[in-house]
Amino acid sequence: MGTREILPDRTETLAPGPEPTAVKKNSRKRSITIFAVVSVLNAGLLVLLWTQLLTPAHNQNQLDSTGGNPTTGDINSPLIGKTAPDFTLPVLSGGNGKIHLADFKGRPVILNFWASWCDPCNQEAPFLAKAWPKLRSQGVVFIGIDGSEKSSAALSFIHKYGIPYLNVQDTLDGATAINYGVTGFPETVFINKEGVVVAKWIYPLTSQGLKLEMAKMMR
Repeated sequence: MGTREILPDRTETLAPGPEPTAVKKNSRKRSITIFAVVSVLNAGLLVLLWTQLLTPAHNQNQLDSTGGNPTTGDINSPLIGKTAPDFTLPVLSGGNGKIHLADFKGRPVILNFWASWCDPCNQEAPFLAKAWPKLRSQGVVFIGIDGSEKSSAALSFIHKYGIPYLNVQDTLDGATAINYGVTGFPETVFINKEGVVVAKWIYPLTSQGLKLEMAKMMR
């Protein structure tokens, strides 16, 4: 019967020798490098998280694709520098009254697109009502254009905030808002006395924003 040589068990006789110094140094350097990289990555993630927490959320109806600046609301619109699209819309105060934008040529006009169900519009309404007397004294025509909703809802909104300026209601298909490139509520368009669009503002209008756009409109 054939035999084979059995190698002796060397687990007890071969004790591990001391690790070479060079290997220890390289391992230590590698550990320090990995620790530094992980620390930098963690710091970056913390900065990103903190930035996101400090950045205020904006109404999703106000799309950044419109070129809007979330800080000011002033945007570049294809309508700027062009004649404002004309419209004929019914007055919300009741009756059969209608207004034509063309009738106001020769006077600066502000158009504010809104809807009663729009939360930012509800936030904006008290400011607009307060700003109206000064605008009127400057010869400005201010027209609120309600979106396609029930007249009763629009009138309740007007009465709730005591809105004193003229308000009309858009067509059922929202044609006026479409012609002005409105992508969400509220949006405000500024038209100079020549009937040319000079500025557009998205998000609720502020005193700073009104001052900025009025300067363009009253040139």
